[in-house]
Amino acid sequence: MNNNNSNTSYFIGFVLSLILTIIPFYTIQYNIFDKKILLIITISCALIQIYIHLVYFLHLIHISDRKWIITSLIFTIFIVFILVLGSVWIMTHLHHNLMM
Repeated sequence: MNNNNSNTSYFIGFVLSLILTIIPFYTIQYNIFDKKILLIITISCALIQIYIHLVYFLHLIHISDRKWIITSLIFTIFIVFILVLGSVWIMTHLHHNLMM
């Protein structure tokens, strides 16, 4: 991949990421939809943005050895799962113990 293609890829990824960040902020700020729809929009934009980052910034589509990509993605998902659940667990216990 030459430098011009790489710069174009980064620019497209940046613009798409910016749009996918602005959409949830705008919809939540102005309370356009119901809370369930806002949650769906936010999660959808986050998942699409993860894909955008993998394709446009990390260039994982162009790598020929996909075994290591799958392994690293599974490990990353596992670590994020532990971090999110651990944070929720800690906040729940802090709320329970400090708000008595």
